[in-house]
Amino acid sequence: MEDQEALKKLAAEAALDYVKDGYVVGLGTGSTVRHLLAALEQRVRAGLKITGVPTSEETAGLAGKAGIPLLSDDDLWPIDVAIDGADQVDPQLNLIKGGGGALLREKIVAANARRMIIMIDESKRVPVLGHTFPLPVEVLPFGWQNTARAIEKLGGKAVRRERNHHVFCTASGHYILDLHMARIDDPAGLEARINRIPGVIECGLFVDRTDVLIVGTSHGVEVQTRRA
Repeated sequence: MEDQEALKKLAAEAALDYVKDGYVVGLGTGSTVRHLLAALEQRVRAGLKITGVPTSEETAGLAGKAGIPLLSDDDLWPIDVAIDGADQVDPQLNLIKGGGGALLREKIVAANARRMIIMIDESKRVPVLGHTFPLPVEVLPFGWQNTARAIEKLGGKAVRRERNHHVFCTASGHYILDLHMARIDDPAGLEARINRIPGVIECGLFVDRTDVLIVGTSHGVEVQTRRA
């Protein structure tokens, strides 16, 4: 675990190269982002001026402690770069995100950013999405079992997420269904089919959104950019 955290820190520190003075930065959620914010704090104290758009209350709190001013939910966000982690990444830079429960806000920020940077440790690289990590699907509580049944018709088993023996609710008051699938061969097609189901708010497939992937490996940092 300590080695994995060291690799996350390595990737997060490399992501600093994509943050320039005066930027509006979309700040993701999760353990790798915590390393990013710790590194950004040092840069801010040294004079870097940026503004943040956080994707969770946790991130907002950490950004505040780091001295990063934040735009409000009501502001128009001219996001220069969004930086986040991922739960799985395939060779085409498609992602599964949402393990931390902030997938909706993360996707909104990603969709409004001029550039999307993803930071991971090497364990998050997979040949095909699925199997070892379920696909989070954010749904309305109203009629959620019907929504789950409709999702399962696309394949897999949908399980309502719980934490500490209580139903997990997102910051927007929604449920998350974790869809366990053996493999996801067509991420774009599955994303579209899931999001057409009434009751679904958004799913954790991020397709064609990653511009730069930064990977912390035992041999150093690897960078992969999206093909034009």
